[in-house]
Amino acid sequence: MYCVVHIALNELGISTGLHSMNKKILQLLAIPLLLTGQACSPPAPPQMDWAPPQFQQTLGDGRIFEYPASLSGSTVILFWATWCPYCKALMPHLQSILDEYDGEVSVLTINFREDGDPAAVLSKYGYQFVLLPEADEVAASWGVKATPGLFLADASGKIVFSRQAIAQADYPEHKLDGEDKLKNSQKAARMAPFWAARLRMAIDLLLD
Repeated sequence: MYCVVHIALNELGISTGLHSMNKKILQLLAIPLLLTGQACSPPAPPQMDWAPPQFQQTLGDGRIFEYPASLSGSTVILFWATWCPYCKALMPHLQSILDEYDGEVSVLTINFREDGDPAAVLSKYGYQFVLLPEADEVAASWGVKATPGLFLADASGKIVFSRQAIAQADYPEHKLDGEDKLKNSQKAARMAPFWAARLRMAIDLLLD
């Protein structure tokens, strides 16, 4: 009955191991759920091997984009915001992927929770990404609640790779080595190359 509380605490970075103190915290936090009769549902499955909701949205250049009809082939999809250090660290790797897989892969950047100028950021660094601005509704329909949301879609729009679907055991050991002492920008510098490498593996499988 504590699964909703577990999820909430995990998202805040609070351990929910079976220590006595945590068990007491969970018991206290679960009381409102029991009193209101709210059901306890398991977390959503990893967003992989699925057909996400279709949408139509105006691009940064004014053109209308329809998903998946407007896809020209294999597409990397990044849900991002200009303030996100993980997005900033990941974007150079996505541009490298564009250069490496010239003409075979495109990058669609879906901007949400934004308080800056995403078009200016892409222009400043010369990123050749398709920009979908002010797309909070798209993020919500896809179940993306945090940045970066990183996916790979085939030409039909089916998702064949998701950052969220990477198993914890597959992460490098250094991810947990002193991670709590690092700033978000330092964590991002560690993780972006790993995510990009896993994305490349998925692209190779898709194009094979």
